[in-house]
Amino acid sequence: MVGRTHFVAQHRSALPGVEAMTLLTDHVFPRHSHEQFGIGVITAGAQRSWSGVGWVESATGDVITVNPGEMHDGAPIGAARGWRMLYLDVALVTSQLANEIDHRPEIACPTMRDPVLGRLFARLFCGATAATAEPLALEEHLLRMLAYLVRQHGSHPQRAALSPPAVRRARQRLDDAPELSVTLAELAALTGVSRFQLLRGFVREVGITPHAYNLQRRVRLARQLLAAGQLPVDAALASGFADQSHMTRAFRRQFGVTPGRYQAAVA
Repeated sequence: MVGRTHFVAQHRSALPGVEAMTLLTDHVFPRHSHEQFGIGVITAGAQRSWSGVGWVESATGDVITVNPGEMHDGAPIGAARGWRMLYLDVALVTSQLANEIDHRPEIACPTMRDPVLGRLFARLFCGATAATAEPLALEEHLLRMLAYLVRQHGSHPQRAALSPPAVRRARQRLDDAPELSVTLAELAALTGVSRFQLLRGFVREVGITPHAYNLQRRVRLARQLLAAGQLPVDAALASGFADQSHMTRAFRRQFGVTPGRYQAAVA
């Protein structure tokens, strides 16, 4: 039996509002989204991803990005691939770019080959994860990378077409209370359409099923609770999982790291 490759490091970050990860893995990540902006660089191998612009491929040296709420996945092309990643809170990015742009920041492309951006990212990543960090230098690295990113690869966000009302209502219910159990029949009754109509419309508009979306929202809630210091067993129950092991499996599948290692890095 061929052994799996899965090495993940959730680093302590010297920058508030910034999370840093290093990965070398053949793990196939399911479709999911993040609440933050993400930017990283492929350090080894290659991967194929489904994104808002369709299927894209990234190879060693490419910069990869994701906007908040943007659905995506990731699978290796061939052997394991490696990358370094920074996730930046929306409030941090918005405040840093307040005098640079007059609209909500948005990255146009999920993958790009840009050596200049790669070097700016490397300086910020190394500074944010260093044992000792100079705040002024970190602030400069962050601002330079973000300013370059939006100038060279940003876009004016298009006004998104409104989802069908049934999908909007179902999604709002799952966003408001992901920890509470719900059935497809209950969602259909809430939205006034049949179960099949809701399922088909939800997948078309969101990219995943209501169940997969609910699981993702529970994982994100658990992540917030862990970052706030709750014990994993308490976070699991508070976010709607049957037990801690159920949360751990879902957490690792989506983020590639266990809840315990995540909590130790962000505590």
